[in-house]
Amino acid sequence: MSHHYSGPDFRFPQGDARLDFTDLYAFPKPGDARKSILIMNVHPSAGENPLGPTTTEPFAPEALYELKIDADLDAVADIAYRVRFSAFERSAQTAIVRRIDGLQANGTGDGGRVIVDGAPVSIGHEAKITEAGEIRFFAGWRSDPFFCDVEGAKNNLQFTGDDFFAGKDVCSIVLEVPNSALGTREVRLWARTLVPDGGGWIQVERGARPAQGVILVEERDAYLAGEPANDECFLAAFAHALEHTGGYTPAEANRVAGTLLPDVLPYDPTRPASFPDNGRTLTDDAFDSFIRILTNGKVTEDKVGPHNDLLRVFPYVGPPHQSRMTKAPHKTTAMQNQT
Repeated sequence: MSHHYSGPDFRFPQGDARLDFTDLYAFPKPGDARKSILIMNVHPSAGENPLGPTTTEPFAPEALYELKIDADLDAVADIAYRVRFSAFERSAQTAIVRRIDGLQANGTGDGGRVIVDGAPVSIGHEAKITEAGEIRFFAGWRSDPFFCDVEGAKNNLQFTGDDFFAGKDVCSIVLEVPNSALGTREVRLWARTLVPDGGGWIQVERGARPAQGVILVEERDAYLAGEPANDECFLAAFAHALEHTGGYTPAEANRVAGTLLPDVLPYDPTRPASFPDNGRTLTDDAFDSFIRILTNGKVTEDKVGPHNDLLRVFPYVGPPHQSRMTKAPHKTTAMQNQT
């Protein structure tokens, strides 16, 4: 469990798997340090409670999927990439991507400057890629890159190395952008999903760092609806959980909790990516990192390693294990997988 199943009792937010944010990755583009890769994964292909497959429709057309970027390190977004999808018809779906800068990036809405329009969503194994100037975009079903022994985590951290996510899929939103689009220095990143509410929008999911939003959070609804700038209000609950699980002293638990909040991912595109210090690659063992913190070093690993189906080229996440194509999609001019 990274940020999978973040609803009550390991279910989905609002009972909708398409709204479930699972992981955020950020790393310099391999072979071209002038660009960065940002990946937001959502919609697990299988539920945990109850067990079983989720809908084959990749993304919710009524929802907004957002990548938020804090460029001045005040935990308030200065840049946002906002993705919205068409209705899923005849096994096809398209995406529109907007960029928002300044004060509006911290708000809600489906406006913004269009940077990608009509991008086809990948339903099968083929990665449909859209290019628009210096931007490269992908959205669709992919092999879930997260790795973790979920049943061991639920069984009092008695790990056996059984990777719950092997063979499972997620829906990926992948952006390749020039570093200049992120600002000139280190940034903070997070992701969120929103749904319509009485003419406006409400946030139903958000996060950046793996596992903590599922395991350490007590006030789940408030946390998922919250903003990084206000995460200090969850500090005491995080510290209490760390005291109980890791045997920290109160002072040390408070200090460690402070390293986990606000719930953002630091990223400097001029340095190699390595979680938790700088961004996150698809092979970083983020769950082991969290377990070491949670247990105060008493447990150091879950005996699960990275998946071997990752790609060396865009969109980097591997092809899905299961094709959800029921009929051939319309022809498209989208570019095929290439560097």
